[in-house]
Amino acid sequence: MSTNYAAYIDHTLLKADATKEQIEKICEEALHYQFASVCVNPTWVKLCAEKLGNSEVKVCTVIGFPLGATTSSVKAFETKDAIANGATEIDMVINIGALKNKDYEAVLNDIKEVVKAANGTLVKVIIETCLLTDEEKVKACELSVQAGADFVKTSTGFSTGGATAEDIALMRKTVGPTIGVKASGGVRNLEDMKKMIEAGATRIGASSGVAIMNGLSSDSNY
Repeated sequence: MSTNYAAYIDHTLLKADATKEQIEKICEEALHYQFASVCVNPTWVKLCAEKLGNSEVKVCTVIGFPLGATTSSVKAFETKDAIANGATEIDMVINIGALKNKDYEAVLNDIKEVVKAANGTLVKVIIETCLLTDEEKVKACELSVQAGADFVKTSTGFSTGGATAEDIALMRKTVGPTIGVKASGGVRNLEDMKKMIEAGATRIGASSGVAIMNGLSSDSNY
């Protein structure tokens, strides 16, 4: 049975030195391969929305990125601004310090503020698994579901580690079958991607989407 791997991929460019030319290129690549989205910093949202027009490719952006340490009101403002500029998916970073302090009410309210500001726009919650214990990963996922988020996501890609199949399996077990799980960081080839999908990922955040797709040329499932 054929698998449409492209539809899993958020084609990502979040580097601080990304240029307009590079952003335009990932939009062109996303259109060519029909990736799920492009994922860019908020400053590029308007350009991507213009480039992707009425296509099926979504415009994803990041909120409170990469540390998650801005206030909830700032995250809410960022979310509204991004959507006004054309964002159709929101990836927010949780307040990691609050989670580790066991201030679960603060974490819950932080996510709720973004979900409320998104007003129906899809929200993914980045929990930064590399900084958490398994117990904290489970709690972050439970709070994300409670807050009304659509996805939980492993990583920013800017901390000490990225996605692992073990973390994806734990996150999927915690959120159940109806919430999305996004593997982000360190997914560099088709084999990596397959492992994440088998573990329960429904979206893959990767800067190597084109390389992944080129690797499909000799794969029997494509």
